[in-house]
Amino acid sequence: MLDQLTDDQRDRLDAAAFRRLLTHLDANKDVQNIDLMILADFCRNCLGDWWTEAAQAEGLELGREDGRERVYGMPYTQWKSEHQRPATDEQMTAFKARMAAKGKG
Repeated sequence: MLDQLTDDQRDRLDAAAFRRLLTHLDANKDVQNIDLMILADFCRNCLGDWWTEAAQAEGLELGREDGRERVYGMPYTQWKSEHQRPATDEQMTAFKARMAAKGKG
């Protein structure tokens, strides 16, 4: 069935899944970006950056803060001050271990 989807159908489904992911992340603000980076190698900032790259590929003059605001539903600095906690020593150790395992540490 997947091979029978039109590009338009696939785009609509992808967009709906992305919007649902944003809703899910918004409902789970307690999940910190560092935790996402440790477990999944991406975070809300990454999603915002990817969104911005897609917008720029479409010729739109949007910047990094625009993409992050799309993902966070508010300016990133506001989200950070309201919801982001400092990373613990354990989180930083786990993050550094993940980066080292990828050859980036």
